[in-house]
Amino acid sequence: MNSKTKPRLAASNYLNTAPLIWSFKHARKDEVDLVEALPSACADLLATDEVDFALVPVIEYQRIPDATLVPGACVASHQKVRSVVLVSRLNNLKKVRTVALDHSSRTSAALVKIIFQEFLGFEPEWTTRSPDLKQMLRESDAALIIGDPAMMFARNGLRVWDLAALWHDFTGLGFVFAMWMAGKTAATPAIDFNQVAREGLAQRNEIINSYEQSLKLSRSELEIYLTENITFFLDDDLRQGLKLYYDLAHKHGLVPGLKPLNL
Repeated sequence: MNSKTKPRLAASNYLNTAPLIWSFKHARKDEVDLVEALPSACADLLATDEVDFALVPVIEYQRIPDATLVPGACVASHQKVRSVVLVSRLNNLKKVRTVALDHSSRTSAALVKIIFQEFLGFEPEWTTRSPDLKQMLRESDAALIIGDPAMMFARNGLRVWDLAALWHDFTGLGFVFAMWMAGKTAATPAIDFNQVAREGLAQRNEIINSYEQSLKLSRSELEIYLTENITFFLDDDLRQGLKLYYDLAHKHGLVPGLKPLNL
């Protein structure tokens, strides 16, 4: 990458990524070229060298040969995430035979497969769909929904399983959904993504103001989500959870190989 060229970044615009990119959209907007896209599309942009850094579903570290992890800032949850859920009209996961996966997702799609295969001991039939919950549940017993749409649908008559909570129930560990990754075109020195995250978290009230109308959730719900449900920095619990996730993804053939967790 030409040293005079702005770094090219990609990230989703879900509420759970907002603190990680807020400064890039405001105070630092002249320092980078930021593309907003679905998490799955961010992975594709990094894999095809169309961006230098991307906030990418963590499963893609094992799938994109030249991707390297940027330690520190992440989208993770220690116990209950709220914005990654499996939804069904059935009350028992062991009765689920067909699952529709949100096409926006890569990490959570693999996580659902691990939960069924590793912890429940069987594998349903999978399809991938756009995140239209009613349509997904017409065709399948259960549906995976991620991001802002996962917090906005009516729960009446539905059973909702929080995937981070399920993972924690089975493993006792937290779960990392997305991290910044660098592609082979990324220049050094790298951006200080941890500092950018701290700047974003310092603007939490502005972020809540921005998302309050579109998500139609109360300020207190948004505050709890950003301070209790989501955590934005890696710790030992999350590192252990990430390593186990990669090991199980490899065990069940969800990644082609197993790159070391360089953090």
